[in-house]
Amino acid sequence: NMDEMYLLNVEGVKKKILHGGHGELPQFKDGSKLTFHFQTLKDDFERTVIDDSRQAGIPMEIIVGKLFKIEVWETLLTSMRIGEVAEFWCDAIHTGMYALVSKGMRRIAEGKDPLEGQKHRCGMGNMFDYHSTGYADLDELQRAPQPLIFIMELFKVDDPSSYKRDTWAMNKEEKLSAVPVLHSEGNQLVLLKRYQEAAAKYQEAVICLRNVQAKEKPWAEDWLSLEKLIMPLVLNYCQCQLELGEYYEVLEHTTDLLQKDNENVKAYFKRAKAHAAVWNEKEAREDFLRVAQLDPSLGAAVKKELRLLGERMREKHVEDQRDCAAESHSVHGQKGPLERPWRRECQGESWGRSQGEELRGR
Repeated sequence: NMDEMYLLNVEGVKKKILHGGHGELPQFKDGSKLTFHFQTLKDDFERTVIDDSRQAGIPMEIIVGKLFKIEVWETLLTSMRIGEVAEFWCDAIHTGMYALVSKGMRRIAEGKDPLEGQKHRCGMGNMFDYHSTGYADLDELQRAPQPLIFIMELFKVDDPSSYKRDTWAMNKEEKLSAVPVLHSEGNQLVLLKRYQEAAAKYQEAVICLRNVQAKEKPWAEDWLSLEKLIMPLVLNYCQCQLELGEYYEVLEHTTDLLQKDNENVKAYFKRAKAHAAVWNEKEAREDFLRVAQLDPSLGAAVKKELRLLGERMREKHVEDQRDCAAESHSVHGQKGPLERPWRRECQGESWGRSQGEELRGR
C-alpha cells in the first residue's frame, strides 16, 4: 500500500489501516477543513486511553496549513481516505505538545474557556513552564514526553470556500466582525430559553475578543476597549449559567470581572444571586447591599431579594433541624435526609421557580 509506505517515510511514525476508506485520496488544499474523531492511547501494555473525542461528544476539526500545535496530525490525516480508520504510532519527537492541546480540547468539552490561565504568558514562556495543566495524566505526559498511539477516523474534508471559518482560524478583523453576530445569536437563543446554546455563543464571542486582546499590551488603551466589549458578554454568559443552575461558575466569572471593575452593578447582582443559591448568606447580603449602594434605583429590587434570602435561610434552618431529627429516625425507615431536595422542590413557592421569575422579570 503506497500510503502506508509514505507514512513510514516520516521519521518516527508507523501506520496501520484498520478499516479502508472509500474513493480516491482527497484533495487536501491549504485551508481545507478536516473533521475526524480520534482516540489517544499510551504505548503501554494496557494501551491506556488518554482521550477519546467520541466520549467528549465533539468531533475534532483542523484546518490544513494552519500549523496545528501537533503538526504531525496534519501529516497523519492527509494520508487518509474518507471513512478510513487508521492507527498511527508516533514517537516522542512528535508528541511533546500533546498535553497542552489535550488540555484545551478537554476544557472546550467541559464548556470552559480553553484560554483560561494562559492570559499573561508569552508563547516561549508557555513552552518551558511546567505548571500543572489541571489534569494529572497530562501533567505526567508534559514532564515525560513519550510515544503515543493515535487512532483516527476521517469523515469529512471541506473545501476552503465551503465552510464558515472557525474562530481560531480567523484573522483579527474576522474575529472582531464575528462578535456582534454571535452576540445577537446568543440573545435570540435566550429569548427562546435555550440557555446552553446561548452560553456557547457568548463564550465563542469572548474567546474571539480574548484572542485579539492577548496581542495587546495589558491595560493599554486598545486592551481596555476590548475589555469593555468582553464584560457584557461575560455577564450574559453568567445570566445563562444562573438559569442553568451553574452557580459556582457564576461566582468564578463575576469575581474575576469585579477584580477588574469593582463598581460593576450587574456583576454584583449576579454574584449575589449565585451566593444566595448556594446558601452563602453573608456574601449574598454584602453583594446585594453593594448593588443598592451603587445604584439606588435598584433599592426596591434588592429589598425584595433580601426578603427572599431571609425566608430561604429560615426555611433551610427549619429543614436542617428536621433532617437531624429524620436522620435519627431513618434507621426505622422514616424519611431520611435524602428526600430533602425533593421536599424543597415541593414547597409551593419553590425558590428555583421564584428565582427564575425574578431573573426573567429583570
